[in-house]
Amino acid sequence: MAPDVRLIMAPFELAQPQSLPDAIAMLGEEGVRSLSGGTALMLMMKAGVLRPTRLVSLRKLRISGIETAGGGELRLGAMTTLAEIERSPLVKKGWPVIARTLRTLSNVRVRNVATVGGALAHGDPHMDLPPLLAALGARVTLAGPGGERSIPVMEIYTGYLETTIARNELVTRVEVPPLGSRRAAYLKCTTRSADDWPALGIAVAFDSEEIRIVVGAATDKPTRLHAAEKILKGSSFNEKVLKQAGEAAANEVEIESDLHGSAHYKKQLLRVYLRRVIDEARKPGG
Repeated sequence: MAPDVRLIMAPFELAQPQSLPDAIAMLGEEGVRSLSGGTALMLMMKAGVLRPTRLVSLRKLRISGIETAGGGELRLGAMTTLAEIERSPLVKKGWPVIARTLRTLSNVRVRNVATVGGALAHGDPHMDLPPLLAALGARVTLAGPGGERSIPVMEIYTGYLETTIARNELVTRVEVPPLGSRRAAYLKCTTRSADDWPALGIAVAFDSEEIRIVVGAATDKPTRLHAAEKILKGSSFNEKVLKQAGEAAANEVEIESDLHGSAHYKKQLLRVYLRRVIDEARKPGG
């Protein structure tokens, strides 16, 4: 007879503040975690990786919604679900690369619950949105006891599950600059189904003046490929240049081995997918 193995979470208190200041006031102590969608947090609690004594639910805070701001940037409230963003006509029209990326982010059940703020704050390098939003030049607004601060998405991450977000800070919104004439794409390679955690994810956004390439999953945090960008900037993306950029990318970052692939395998994926993501972005509608 198979052993009776059960995942049992440690007891915890659930707080449901009605306002952002109240929520911030409840954070900061050891053992207190914020709860947005909870799709990743609950799994970690069931596995015993996290044992918070109190969860501060953000569900009653008015920090959701999708709109354009005065400068034409896309503004996403932190508690907006990924499914709402995926289905938004505004996003599909102005930032179609985001809607396309979300179609294979986990599954529809997760996207109906998971929020954009939680997806960015979680800090897992296998997430799909951080590389893409970083390549698009997105910024995140954080609210804490001292007020608000705005930082680029790239500046959130310091390592595996490590971020610069303080314990008593919350993501309140994400702002994505207008796409304008830029072409953009995100591709990932999964070793199982299309909605599985990727072995490698890579995003690109470029126009005639600038190119940004950000890799995730193969590294311990979303990482810009500066050497590859330098080679590709202003180029015609011919075969020789793409090959040089792929080699530069494979050599400039420290690749992480994990259950989804060895470092050697992921280096080869990076060479291949750098070329593919450029080609994807250059397609009509990219």
